[in-house]
Amino acid sequence: MILCAGEALIDMLPRQSAEGENAFAPLAGGSVFNTAVALGRLDAPVQFFSGLSSDLFGDVLRAELAASKVDSSPANISDRPTTLAFVKLTNGHASYAFYDENTAGRMITSDDLPEVTADAIFFGGISLVVEPCAAAYQALMLREATTRVTMIDPNIRPGFITDEAAYRARLKSMFAVADIIKTSDEDLEWITGGTDASVLFEGTTVQIILLTKGAEGVTVLTRDASVDVPAVKAKVVDTVGAGDTFSAGFLANLDARGVLTKAKIGAATIDELAQAAAFGAKVASITVSRAGANPPWASEL
Repeated sequence: MILCAGEALIDMLPRQSAEGENAFAPLAGGSVFNTAVALGRLDAPVQFFSGLSSDLFGDVLRAELAASKVDSSPANISDRPTTLAFVKLTNGHASYAFYDENTAGRMITSDDLPEVTADAIFFGGISLVVEPCAAAYQALMLREATTRVTMIDPNIRPGFITDEAAYRARLKSMFAVADIIKTSDEDLEWITGGTDASVLFEGTTVQIILLTKGAEGVTVLTRDASVDVPAVKAKVVDTVGAGDTFSAGFLANLDARGVLTKAKIGAATIDELAQAAAFGAKVASITVSRAGANPPWASEL
């Protein structure tokens, strides 16, 4: 079982009305939410924890989770509003404007954390930026990291960060106890100021680093080996959810191999990790070929 812990929101995607007017279409989204949905569609056993609203948008999120075979019973439900993210697409690449004050997802605290039965937990996204939810997710990771595989993908949105020092300190704390870090080349430069992903091993328990480089594919690093895995060619409609579904494909493949446990993750070979990354790249190639974060079902592969 994989628990995805992080934000769920509504992506307001740009569209044109029948009359040619600019409009927005509300679609379920959020980085960690997308990963959970992709895992469910890939037939991986998955749960989702976040703060979800009882409003109409919260209904949309819970319905999407259920339709994608994700167990949302760990989530905390409140009558606070749902986070909205208005998306701007430039040559298929997404930028975001977030509306997140006092929302159901943002306002969870450590008191709302669930009991965990999963073998692995996935963290990331904007849920690690703002208080009080960011401190809650940090506490969950620190509480569970000694007994469960933990993976983190910060998926950094610089325009959303209001306290850079606190955010960097949180990432450092969570990286220190992680088993797997996934970062894009752009995120790596923001985090470290450089392009050498191996520096993320220093002072941490990290065993696997996934460095994604868009059309150039992904580099998989362990403490004693590395391998480059090519991207799968696709006609790109937009990149919304691409990294999220890559993470899901990687985790689903490792889970299917039976190595996504604390006892076995350290024994995964570089070849096994490369195969998992290749599967993630295949899943992501389908997502980018259609509008919005719409991960594929196992039957589509």
